[in-house]
Amino acid sequence: MSAQPIHPHAEPDRVPRNAEGIAAALEGERRMEFYRELLAAAPEDAEGVLRRWWCEAMLDTDPSGGRFTEAALNGTLPTKSVAAAIARRQAAGLPVE
Repeated sequence: MSAQPIHPHAEPDRVPRNAEGIAAALEGERRMEFYRELLAAAPEDAEGVLRRWWCEAMLDTDPSGGRFTEAALNGTLPTKSVAAAIARRQAAGLPVE
């Protein structure tokens, strides 16, 4: 038996999960920072560097990103309490450790 995602992705990732794709999604100084960090990483740490920067690149290329940033800065971003999040997970039968 294998684990399958609850909500499978219908579209491919906006940013390919490799150094070339990540670098292409980043701009200017952020791209250079990514390359510096990747080149300075020990081989066993390179995967973690790629994973972190892929997340950064996905956020940078999110079409809704500007709207969320603006709402957060204006104080209008919807939030929920930790208690509400825990209750939702419990109702769904998910762990809350």
